Amino acid sequence: MSSKAKHKRIPAPSPTRLRLATATAAAAALTGGLFVATAGSASAATAQVAASDADFNGDGLADVAVSASNAYVNGKAQAGQVSVLYGGGKHATISQNTAGVPGTAEAGDYFGGDTAYGDFDGDGYDDLAVGASGEDVGSDKDGGTVAVLWGSPNGLTGGTTVTDPRASAHDHFGAILQAADLDGDHKADLAVATPNSATVDVLRGGSLRAGGKNGAYTVSAPVWSGSGDGIRNLHSGDINGDGIDDLLVNGFEKDTDDAWDANFYLPGTSSGVKATGYVKLPAGIITDVGDVDGDGKGDVVIGVAWDATTGVPGSQKGGAVRIAHGSASGPVTSGVQTIDQDTAGVPGGGENGDAFGAELDLGDVNGDGRLDLVVGTPGEDLDGITNAGAITVLYGSADGSGITGTGAKFYSQDTPGVPNSNEKNDYFGTDVHVDDLDGDGRGDVVVGASGENGDNGAVYALHSNTNDTLSSSAGIYTSTLGISTSGTPFLGQNFSD
Repeated sequence: MSSKAKHKRIPAPSPTRLRLATATAAAAALTGGLFVATAGSASAATAQVAASDADFNGDGLADVAVSASNAYVNGKAQAGQVSVLYGGGKHATISQNTAGVPGTAEAGDYFGGDTAYGDFDGDGYDDLAVGASGEDVGSDKDGGTVAVLWGSPNGLTGGTTVTDPRASAHDHFGAILQAADLDGDHKADLAVATPNSATVDVLRGGSLRAGGKNGAYTVSAPVWSGSGDGIRNLHSGDINGDGIDDLLVNGFEKDTDDAWDANFYLPGTSSGVKATGYVKLPAGIITDVGDVDGDGKGDVVIGVAWDATTGVPGSQKGGAVRIAHGSASGPVTSGVQTIDQDTAGVPGGGENGDAFGAELDLGDVNGDGRLDLVVGTPGEDLDGITNAGAITVLYGSADGSGITGTGAKFYSQDTPGVPNSNEKNDYFGTDVHVDDLDGDGRGDVVVGASGENGDNGAVYALHSNTNDTLSSSAGIYTSTLGISTSGTPFLGQNFSD
């Protein structure tokens, strides 16, 4: 039987995270939503951005890149744009028509379909890798490219094109990106995958200004391969505590006849990522890595957003989050912790289609020194409003043992302090990201709502207050950022990670 016949297509959470799917780059003041440092918070001169946060201009305040990869640019459908929200209250919206950015905005490029940040050239400023998976490369239709935009004191300026080192192997290069130090040399490497292959291309740090092919290598993941049936997502973190980031690859398993979705741990070594010694983890497209229990090893948090009716192992009504703790030999697959909307302390209750865990991100939201977990539930129905969406903040326990449901908080667009109101198909919680945007030591929560305003999309940067609440004075919309409302831009569908 062919692999395609054996392969089970598992329905993705609603909404599906879009991977393939003429604004100026000059910084302009936001009208609201993103906040500036105040007298009660650290100044730009004294703030220390967390290692997990992007800082493109080196001012000590965290920055966030937000994708609208379906956006029209100069009348070109789905050419795509990325808006950079700088900590302190500035923004820049960038397309392939922006001065210094490689390429030209063309229909179907999907610029910004995925992004990843890291200091790729070692100059002390984070850089941003932006996938354009639909880019035509010569006669290779949809070959795909990656643009690396370089950080500087003025933010992201200029860029370099990185093309597929194996151009004949597949299309849609740049569809899936992850930045990490995968060989322990203290330089950010760029891992690139496509949904048409089981192979990850790793472009070594320090080589990207020259196009990335110097020292590039490949690693084959133990997942199915083929047109649309290959790798679905990448993430990274130091799971075994050896000081080298490890790679998490999501795809369809090959070791059972069912071919369910699964995640695979591939250890990073001094010579790069190795497939030998891999560990198979539970299902769930979206993952994050962080030391939630304080033992010096990264724990893997997995969003299993499908309902139990799909049959995916580990799934349950309304979705769930599972946590596999790290160890010296990698993630521990026994005794995996499960948290869902029926867990004690977690608000709400699991209902089919909620997609609890469709998106998630770790960060210290309340500033107590312990990691917390923000979970997106974009399919949440509220007061009869279908797919209004919500997020839940799960806090690290006081004893440092990990994430629990105790004291969890639930936010929707009808929550006091959250702009706008619940509406059908807003998908509030499409993506979530934790960043200390004002340098006050507490992680602020950035929430995407890709369905807002008829699929224009929106972003809500919620300030973390001293009373353990989140709030913002205004949302960030396509009109705020100078993004065309033609078609379906889906602003907020993806944040850089």
